[in-house]
Parts: sequence; C-alpha cells; structure tokens
Amino acid sequence: MLIHIVEAGETVYGIAARYGVSPARLLSDNGLSASDSLAIGQALLILFPAETYTVQSGDTLFSIAAATGTDVITLLQNNPYLADAAALRPGESLVIRYAEEKRRPVYITGYAYPFINPSILYRALPYLSYLTVFGYGFTPEGELIGIDDAPLISAAYRFGAAPVMLLSSITENGTFSSERASLLFNDLALQETVLDNILTVMREKGYVGLDIDFEYVNAEDREAFIAFVGNARRQLAPYGYFVNTDLAPKTSATQSGLLYEAHDYAALGAVSDTLFLMTYEWGYTYGPPLAVAPLDKVEQVVAYAVTEIDPAKLLLGIPNYGYDWTLPYEKGVTAARSLGNEEAVKLAARYGAEIRFDSVAASPYFAYTDESGAAHIVWFEDVRSILGKLNLMDEYGLRGAGYWNVMRPFAQNFALLGALYDIEKPGV
Repeated sequence: MLIHIVEAGETVYGIAARYGVSPARLLSDNGLSASDSLAIGQALLILFPAETYTVQSGDTLFSIAAATGTDVITLLQNNPYLADAAALRPGESLVIRYAEEKRRPVYITGYAYPFINPSILYRALPYLSYLTVFGYGFTPEGELIGIDDAPLISAAYRFGAAPVMLLSSITENGTFSSERASLLFNDLALQETVLDNILTVMREKGYVGLDIDFEYVNAEDREAFIAFVGNARRQLAPYGYFVNTDLAPKTSATQSGLLYEAHDYAALGAVSDTLFLMTYEWGYTYGPPLAVAPLDKVEQVVAYAVTEIDPAKLLLGIPNYGYDWTLPYEKGVTAARSLGNEEAVKLAARYGAEIRFDSVAASPYFAYTDESGAAHIVWFEDVRSILGKLNLMDEYGLRGAGYWNVMRPFAQNFALLGALYDIEKPGV
C-alpha cells in the first residue's frame, strides 16, 4: 500500500501503469470515474493485490468465497463496487486479498440518517461493525419520537453490521433541547417510561445497543446525566444490550463551557460499555477556516481521554466531511458550506486548484476563486488525514473508530480501512 500525490500532467492511467495496478481498480478505490480530472496535490490510495480470482459463468459471491477460502464480507471489502452491483460479470477480476498485512481487529461504527442514499449506505456497510441510526427523541410524557429506521436495520444485518439505536434530546420540531434533556435526567418516573419504550423498540426492531447522544447538557445536570446513563445500562444489560455514550472533545477535567462541563469522562466511562469521542468540528460552519479535525488537537483529546477511560472502551470520532469558506471570513456573518470529501477533490479539479497538506493539522486544504470572483478556502479529509487518525487510534490502543457520518461517499477511506484492519462484524 502507498499514497501517491498527483503532480501536474499526471493521469490515472499513467499512475496505474507506473505502479502496475488496474486503472479500473485505482478509480474505484479512490471514488473516481474515468471522466474525472485529477487535481495537483490530490492523494490517491494505491493497493496491491496479492491474490485475485477471475469470475466464471455461474459463479456467485458465496461460491467464490468457498473456493478461495474467504467470506462474502471480505470479498465486498476488497471489491466495494460489488455491494450494489446487479450481478457478477464473467471475466472480471476480483481481489481475494491484498499484500498489506492486517494490523489488528477493530470495531468501526458509522452514523446515518434514515434518508441516506441506499447506494452510499451499501458501499459503507461492509466496513462497519455497527450502524448507528440517528435518531430517537422523546416527549415530556416519555413517548418516543420515532423514525423510519426499518430499511437501515435490514440493510445493516445484510452486510453483517449490527444496528444501534440512538437517543437524543431532539424534539417534535427536529431541534435539540437542553430543557428536554434536563427533564429526563431529573425525573426517575420519566426515565422508566422512556427506557421501557426503548426496550420495546429494541426487541421489536433488532437493535443491539443504545447510543446516548446528549450534547450541551446544563452544567447543573452533570450528576443527573451520569446517573441516567448508569440507569440505562442497568436496565438494558440484562437483555444483552450495550450502552455507548458520545463525549464532547475535552482535554482536561476542568474544561469550561456548555459543551464540556457535564461530560465527566471518568464518571461516564465507568457507567458506559463504550464511548465515542466527538473529535471534530474545530473547523465548523460559523467559525474561522480551520481543519475539521486537526490531528494535533485530536491527539490532545485522546491523550486526556485515556487517563480517565479504559482505551479498550473508546472509539475515535472521524469526520466524513469538510467545509468551504467564502473569504474574507467575518465572524458572525460568514457561514461555511459543508461538503463531502470526494466533492471537495472534484471542486479543486474543477477550478484548477492545487491541494496542499498542512503538516501540523495533518489535513488537506486548497484555495480557489469562483466565477463571481469570490475567494474560497476548503478544508477536508483525504486518505492521508485518515491514515494519521488511524495511526493515532492504534498508538493509543483504542477499541476502534466511528464516522460522523456515512451519508456521503468516501471510497478511499473505506478501502484503506479494509486493507489495514480485520473489521469485527457482530451482526453476522
């Protein structure tokens, strides 16, 4: 495996010939089509097959897996276009295994909304241990505010990913409410009603765990929030369900601010089975242009987290998006546009922008001028920045990683995951 940085004048076919790999495979692994232009500075993942299989008439994924000593999920990870392909084509070459030695087994989760494009979902699921479906709220009376989650649950099991139910303070109007959260944390009768309803949904729909995602919790509700998470775990554990808690990205126990004060790492770590570090949004919609998840900042959070929580419980949060800021940035006025990582690369190619890489943030960025003459700067993620985060995950011995979110395609990220790790599949 290697990462190639595109130089002026290079083409996919020339790069493929240089490394002796299939142009079609190079395109697929990097989320490109044959008509796409390359951007100077663009990072391309190059994977080297160690064993391939030529499809014969009458073959199925199951028969190929049996004949080659592998399994269908691994075939889908090594040949991601098969996840939503209509049929196998005789004569096509499938990768059975890559030359890269797997580092270790890991757990990978991805968050998704019910309106996700099915094709994008199917491309992500082979690489996920869990699919966390966003998300359920609750009324002041304890009734759940439901979602159309059945198609995602079915798809998750089809690809061996176990579905996880998410509970947050989202209201009937689709907004988040600190007051609604406070009501739940401080009313034991309401908690019992909500948790009973959660158990009913989990049993009926096949969820395997609960993701507790409460952000901007009032500081005075800190202890009540911890007690609620502990109560949820006690109620769900006898039925074999686990509890995951999402954590704001803190770097010290005394960090101030509404986002952080109620998120007591040590206490929440003690009452949760697993925890998801929301290590992103340094660069955000209304903030100044910055990397979304600069590696130096992410490491500060992880370094603190492992002093309070068993690393084997922790999932590293990874953003699957970037932002495009119109310049000059004006605080309180400028609102960056969110965009996908593959979309960002296409934008750079469209405007002839050179992609650069910040060595401290370990993140790519580029500048361009649009048709109206407005200047822009874009920060996003690519295979280099993802590799840096995965290296950090391994360095600190974390349980795995999680993606907020899998709503947008990011082929080279998933190809990298499949090449480096044995992904646990509890939904099989």
